[in-house]
Amino acid sequence: MRDEFTCFFISSPNNTHFDTTRANIEFVGGNAVDLPIPEGIQPDLWHPFKGNMDVERLENFIKEKGPENIPLVMLTVTNNSNGGQPVSMQNIREVREVCDKYGIPLFLDACRFAENAYFIKKREKGYENKTIFEIAREMFSYADGCTMSAKKDAFANIGGFLAMNDDELALKARNVLIVTEGFPTYGGLAGRDLEAIAQGLEEVLDENYLLYRIRSVEYLAEKLIERGIPVLIPPGGHAVYLDAKKFAPHIPPEQFPGQSIVVELYRVGGIRSVEIGSVMFG
Repeated sequence: MRDEFTCFFISSPNNTHFDTTRANIEFVGGNAVDLPIPEGIQPDLWHPFKGNMDVERLENFIKEKGPENIPLVMLTVTNNSNGGQPVSMQNIREVREVCDKYGIPLFLDACRFAENAYFIKKREKGYENKTIFEIAREMFSYADGCTMSAKKDAFANIGGFLAMNDDELALKARNVLIVTEGFPTYGGLAGRDLEAIAQGLEEVLDENYLLYRIRSVEYLAEKLIERGIPVLIPPGGHAVYLDAKKFAPHIPPEQFPGQSIVVELYRVGGIRSVEIGSVMFG
């Protein structure tokens, strides 16, 4: 594996980068490139795995830029910035095959890995009788490493982690960490937070919990649709995504309809929400 900590980050392909992931890549001079499937960017179209990466576009992109200019490929599971949509196991395998072909590492942005595993169990043939743990384990088996925001599928108040299979690269990452946060034994998270993450990673695999959480989101989406409110379908695993362009067609894009709706939801109803669109993606 090439040294990701000394090479210039030319391009980083992803199904869709989360905003802070994109910011970190661009901060070091890289180019964060989103390669979602065409179905993934059509709010009204039902597709079981709208979070998938377009594998053909990925391979064409690698050929165009050169594998030596792509330090890693990342899959965000679930695809948070694209509606919390899941990625299928087949898609993960196909992306892995492309990465192997060109010698590029594959990382998962795994902050919502458990809800992604739940969707695989419910929607992908051959996984209906597998446990969430078994599905999650297979997902990670295709990756060389992962990033994890523990505030999502680890139930923690703060923190996260970087994991990888390459011991030499992990040592370099820890050395870089010293100048930004501190060595693992004396900087970073407190012991109680580390324990919370460890416990949360086990508890989140409870299928009954995942059923409750994802069904709650689905229920809210159903009620909005019944009232003619345009939302992204099918609903994702952790949020309902309102189609701001259709909900407020009188507001031109340059006046940021998503932000306007966020402000009014809070002002009128005390509902906290967030815009994912023109402002988030610059």
